[in-house]
Amino acid sequence: MRYIKWGIFLLLALLTFGFFHYTLPQHDVVRIVDTEVRRVDFGENSIFWASPDTGTDTAANRDVRFINAVYENGRVMVYRNEDTGWGWPPYFKLDSSNLQTEARDLASTSAAPQWVVIRHYGWRNEFMTIYPNAVSVRAIAGPDVQIIPWLNIIILTLLVLFIFWLWRVWRRFKERRIDPVLDDAAEAWDSVDERADAARDSARGFWGRMMAWIGTWRSKPRE
Repeated sequence: MRYIKWGIFLLLALLTFGFFHYTLPQHDVVRIVDTEVRRVDFGENSIFWASPDTGTDTAANRDVRFINAVYENGRVMVYRNEDTGWGWPPYFKLDSSNLQTEARDLASTSAAPQWVVIRHYGWRNEFMTIYPNAVSVRAIAGPDVQIIPWLNIIILTLLVLFIFWLWRVWRRFKERRIDPVLDDAAEAWDSVDERADAARDSARGFWGRMMAWIGTWRSKPRE
């Protein structure tokens, strides 16, 4: 049971980590090389795509904006640029077309790079064709700029405080409600055990006396 308990705990911890890692904003320092619009047919990975632009119809396929970028080390990254609307995650992004224009304006070449910070959420997975969703873009002085994720720090700090509060509430509830019931049940069980032991001892004494009495009936061996 202990292994099952720790297995469930580890699974919940991994799910929680994955949820926050996907949902919380991340910042990439990159150079935008191009922007484009592609027609996308949604399949098994449809849960990793956002809603259509606010005010448009939902369809099995639609045009999706993309931002192509390169890291300082030469590794490429592709972002989708979709509205989140009023759904989840709660970024309330309604300006995908404006963001696409800003990204196109900040595109540059390796000879004259313009470094930018793209704020996004989500993952990039080539095997499942998953792209992070760009939320904002802004120009910076160079690729060595340090970005401090203040929002993530605040959210995670509040989460830790909330978990600690829940733990305190649970401990108090357990001490006041559950522990007394368990103590009463343990005392009742001990009392049952004591009565059972007494009954067993009494039965053993009775049968012992009975067997001794029967033994007196047996004929004694002749001398």
